Amino acid sequence: MKKFLALILALVMSLSLVACGGKDEEAPVEPAPGTEEPAGQTAEFSVAMITDYGDITDQSFNQTTYEACKAYCDANGVTFNYFKPAGNNTADRVAMVEKAVDEGYTVIVMPGYAFAGTIVEVQDEYSDITFVGLDVSEFDIEDCFYNHDDTGARTGLIDPENEPHVASNVYCAVYQEELCGYMAGYAAVKLGYTHLGFLGGMAVPAVVRYGYGFVQGADAAAVETGADVTVEYVYGNQFSGDADITAYMDNWYQTLGVQAVFACGGGIFISAAEAAAKVDGAKVIGVDVDQAGIIDGGYGEGMTLTSAMKGLAPTVEHMLSEIAAGNWANYGGKIESLGLVNGDDPTANYVQLPMESTQWGDGFTQDDYKALVKDMFDGKITVSNDVTAMPETTITVNEYGNIK
Repeated sequence: MKKFLALILALVMSLSLVACGGKDEEAPVEPAPGTEEPAGQTAEFSVAMITDYGDITDQSFNQTTYEACKAYCDANGVTFNYFKPAGNNTADRVAMVEKAVDEGYTVIVMPGYAFAGTIVEVQDEYSDITFVGLDVSEFDIEDCFYNHDDTGARTGLIDPENEPHVASNVYCAVYQEELCGYMAGYAAVKLGYTHLGFLGGMAVPAVVRYGYGFVQGADAAAVETGADVTVEYVYGNQFSGDADITAYMDNWYQTLGVQAVFACGGGIFISAAEAAAKVDGAKVIGVDVDQAGIIDGGYGEGMTLTSAMKGLAPTVEHMLSEIAAGNWANYGGKIESLGLVNGDDPTANYVQLPMESTQWGDGFTQDDYKALVKDMFDGKITVSNDVTAMPETTITVNEYGNIK
């Protein structure tokens, strides 16, 4: 276990380098001293979205964010456009921010942790622009203020006079992944799946929270039903599928008898879906957005059992509405962790399962799901967000570290 935890920490540091375009220990990010209120903080504004390194048809972060921005702007008569960087690096993302500013856009929405370095570079230079970051964490931003050695350890501030901060023209949202991970694990066991798998991308905190929540949910359902449940648990050490990871999933589905895999990490779902397609009845659990369309459409109808979703679209709609209403002062300079806000309507929450595409059954109905969410909202069910150690369970969890 010590080796496994050490590997998790090392992976967190290495992934942070990607986000910064250049970047160990976590410390709070303090808001910057007050700056002029950005033009985008009034009812008169225009909206630009920057894609990370994919496009607006990725059926994930970019597409969801694009569609949410466009829907709001179309409905409210707000000028909107999106910009796609030439490459997957901070310099190209910053260039798109500059282009959007040059074209007069006053609110810029950026989806994904990869924008941390971009935010650090542009927040003070463009103090009259409003920046909204989705799934960009405190750690992601803070680490971009530091130089790093070859191991990823910090070696000092890049600019000794520029301490880590989130400027007053920036708002970032992160999500309580452990909650929707719990929902997915609970649902899977209640629906009769007793041999599960968790295939994480890289072991960064968000992915670990998904996985540990999934294990806690499966454990709770197993205790309630008396089922004998096993979870195979591994990280692919990347956010994409490939032949090696597909072969690993082939072994899970075909040899170990895994029935459903929670594929948690960008395009890594491809390997799980490719393997599941070879086994009759095998399932995949999607992540971040409702992935039923892309998984079922590409690999087999009915393959997606459910998806553990983050509320990117509700975040976009809420923040643009608040900016339009002149309420930016309630948000600027903050990084908020979003989770449950409604115990009666699961679709109003920032973490949830999809009502339409989840394969509900006698063991777990929509009403059962609503009751689960209400218990979570009311505090009758608590889910740990501790990413330092696998939760204690009564079910069997087989940890394998990394595939590669």
